Amino acid sequence: MFERLRRALPDLRHDSEFWRRAARLGAVHGPDAFVRYSPPLIGVGWALALPGFRKRVADALRLSGSKGTPDEVARVFAKYALSLTESFAVGSGRNERMRARIIGDASFQAARALGRGVIVATAHTSGWYAAGPILGSVYEDEVLVVMQHERDSAAENVQQGARDKLGLKVVHVGTDPLAAVPLLAHLRRGGIVALQADRVPPGQRGVEVSLAGAPFAVPEGPLQLSAASGAPIVVVLGRRVGFLDYEVEVKDKLTLPRRPSREEIVRAAGQIARELEAFVLAHPTDWFHFRQ
Repeated sequence: MFERLRRALPDLRHDSEFWRRAARLGAVHGPDAFVRYSPPLIGVGWALALPGFRKRVADALRLSGSKGTPDEVARVFAKYALSLTESFAVGSGRNERMRARIIGDASFQAARALGRGVIVATAHTSGWYAAGPILGSVYEDEVLVVMQHERDSAAENVQQGARDKLGLKVVHVGTDPLAAVPLLAHLRRGGIVALQADRVPPGQRGVEVSLAGAPFAVPEGPLQLSAASGAPIVVVLGRRVGFLDYEVEVKDKLTLPRRPSREEIVRAAGQIARELEAFVLAHPTDWFHFRQ
């Protein structure tokens, strides 16, 4: 009986389908004032309910030189809630559009001019949901966004609906080495592949470097993909500056030889970490580093 009752109740874990559908419902059908002003309150509520996540966010803030105070932690959760809500609101029939100012476009154009495609190394910042559609609207090349599968497949389907509205074309990868084959083909056609560089997926290798003097791991996958394809890597990081308004920073390109030495791999990973470090030092509450 208790097992039947448990199955009948909704899954209330933070990453479940129940909460994702609730967020989408509010973003799509709620009044404008609700969409604009309620997410920070909801985000703070999540912060209060998730002490483990609060600690991780506070630790990440301290990496940036901040004190990791409750107020700073609350602002991180508030910005995350705003970014997630806006990702649902865009393309939902509300006639909302994301806006962005791109800083460093010449760096992207230099990478693109090599004709080998471009690997965009990004991070889980407030501009993450905007990166794909913004790049796709500015450049003619098709953007593929690489993501892990979520724990809750139903929640992933809800989020995928929002990504479809944003024009995000997603490729899910795991530990299967053949998963990189379509990415290589896409790059060879001159396309853009966007991957997160601030977390190492389970079962994949990371490169140990440092960020703000603390140990930090950069996933090795984007580096090996660059070596295999010849595509340059460009670090692209975004921050939220207002309602549906983002600023996207494009850093200098980096390239790897076809058969890089371990030293060359570590050097490239260190450069990515330095670019991320500079960003989080300047915009500490725009980095959503919830995972250990």
